[in-house]
Order: sequence, then C-alpha cells, then structure tokens
Amino acid sequence: MDYDKLIAPAAAAMRPSGIRKFFDLAAEMPECISLGVGEPDFKTPWAVREAGIESLEHGRTRYTSNAGLKELRAEIARYLDRRMGLKYDPAKEVLVTVGGSEAIDMCIRTLVQSGDEVIIPEPCFVCYEPITTLSGGVPVHVACRQEDEFRLRADALKAAITPKTKLLIMPFPNNPTGAVMEREDLEAIAEVLRGTNIMVLSDEIYAELNYGLQNHVSIAALPGMAERTVVVNGFSKTYAMTGWRLGYACGPAPIIKIMTKIHQSAIMSAPTTSQYAAITALKDCDGEIERMRNEYNMRRRLVVKSFNDMGLSCFEPRGAFYAFPCIKSSGMSSEEFCTKLLEQKHVAIIPGNAFGASGEGYARVSYAYSVEHLMEAIRRIREFLNENCK
Repeated sequence: MDYDKLIAPAAAAMRPSGIRKFFDLAAEMPECISLGVGEPDFKTPWAVREAGIESLEHGRTRYTSNAGLKELRAEIARYLDRRMGLKYDPAKEVLVTVGGSEAIDMCIRTLVQSGDEVIIPEPCFVCYEPITTLSGGVPVHVACRQEDEFRLRADALKAAITPKTKLLIMPFPNNPTGAVMEREDLEAIAEVLRGTNIMVLSDEIYAELNYGLQNHVSIAALPGMAERTVVVNGFSKTYAMTGWRLGYACGPAPIIKIMTKIHQSAIMSAPTTSQYAAITALKDCDGEIERMRNEYNMRRRLVVKSFNDMGLSCFEPRGAFYAFPCIKSSGMSSEEFCTKLLEQKHVAIIPGNAFGASGEGYARVSYAYSVEHLMEAIRRIREFLNENCK
C-alpha cells in the first residue's frame, strides 16, 4: 500500500508547524522557561467549575441538540448583544462548537469550494491556510506591516480581491501580533466589501482582551455587514476554559444551518458538561473577565517596555496576550534567533515566520504567564543579546 501517495494532498496542506517544533523542544528541557503557549495561566473561575460539577452530579451526560443547548445559545445571544451590540436569533443563527477552531473549520468548509480564493491577512493564526487548502480553496496572503500597527488596510485588501475571492478572514484582535482593528479601520474594510459577494469570517476569540481602547468593535456590527459575516468566538481565552473545548459561531441563518449539518456529521454535539458550565460563565463572570484583563494589561506593559529597553523594537499590542518584538537588529533570522535562544538560555519563544512569511524578522512572546516567570525569561533574553549581538 502506497500510503505516501494516499495521504499526499492532506500532508501537503498540513505543513509542519514552527510552533509545534518549539513546543516539543522546550518539553525536553526541564529547566526551560516557555513563553510560547497561547493559553491563560489562570484557572477557570470557580463558579464555572462548580456549574460543570453540578451538571455531572445531576447526571446531565447525554448528547445535547446538534446546535447546542437551547439555554446556552440564548445566553450567547444575550452576551453578544450586551457586550458588543450584536443581535442574533439563538434558534437559527447560533451554533455551539468544539472550540473556536471547529467553528473556523465549519465556516470555511461551508463557504469555500474548489478554486475559491480566501484572503488571509498575516501574520496570523496557523490554522486558516491548511483548512482553506483542505477545502479546495486558494489562500491569498496579505501582509500587515508594523508601520500600520499590523492592521489590515483597505487599499491592501482591495488590491487582493479578484473575481474568485469568496471569503475574507478577519483575525482581530490578532494572534500573534496583538493588533486590533478600531471602528474606523473596520469601516474602511466594510466599504471595500459592500457591493461584492465576499463573505467575512471574523475570528474574535480575543475580543474581551482589549487594552487602552474603547470596547471591542465587531465588523458584524457595522451597517450591512451582519448579513455577510460569520462571527467566531469561544470560552478558551475569555474565561480561561481552554481544556473545556467550547466555542461558537454566529451568522446568517442559511449559513449556520449548513454549518450545523456538517457539525452534526463530524462531531454530533459539543461537550455537554462544558455547555452547562459555559452558561454560568456568560451570566456571572463579567467581573472575572475584568480581573484577568487587568492582570494581562500589567504584564503587557512590562514585556513591551522590557523589549524596547533591550533594543528589540516592539510596537504596543492593544489586544490578545502576545507581544511581537522585531529581532532584525540581532542579524539573525527568526528561526535562528529562537533556536539559539532556546539552546543557549533555555527560553522558548516562537519565530514570527511560523505565522506566515510576513512574520519573518519577528518573534511571538506570550505574556499569559506569571510576572516572576516573565521577569526571569526577560533576564535570560537580555543576557542572550549581550552575548550574541555585540
């Protein structure tokens, strides 16, 4: 059996991730300090854990409806209305998924057919391109630049659009750069899209992690955009619920209907215990969001100042929990810099080119760690620069 030939198309789409390489290397070093993982270091709020425990104690262990618990979908709709001014019918326009990642997968699989072009601003989360390719689509990368604070500019979007363009992915607040799109930025993007048949996948998993600005604005909240936008969000980042594997997608009823059918065939339904816990998160944990965001904000200022002080230019990220310092002054490539730092000082950060070619010359640093952890890593990075970049 020629397995290589059988799996060649999937293997080509799923190129090795630079992120995984550094995770694996760091795991082999007990003394390693990792700033590589994009996962909150907080525990899930106790009220949420209690709700999950209570659901188990009451024997709520059966499948839910394919789209998710009715009560949870209603609470998601109320939350999005209350926090972001988005209005969705929970019966027809909300789908509960296994993490935000499944929602992204379902959306792309629903909308993208063979030969369709998908515009992907980068640097960006690593899953968009392989899912697009596996769906038969053609990824079209648009570089976002540091001088633009890594925001997608309307002129760059317009230049990338062709008659084959089917979908624009909007990954803001951004992983890995921490960039955000403010209302005026989104209005310029919306103006380019109006009058076209291009859909938008708005990945808003970091929507609540927004620092020093007005509240997060979704492109779906702008006039005429809800009808062409699928909003993806979830519980992992906002409520420190990564292991609960729960997300959701909201959008036009005909699209959510097909996404639900694919979800039904592939998954059946999201985890029942997680869904009951998520109801409590949405209803009772606004204060926990604020507490975690304030802590991240303090760490953000510490990390950004530290990189700038040591000569690694770092623009101020306004969202998520990542800094994206420029390492070009070291004279090394992103891969070389991060590899040597890991080998010599046992500090793991992620090369920027793992998030697309435009990330070359940068590195992603997560500040979802304790201040003590961050300070020791910063001390070692400064030492590394002094020894290697004189």
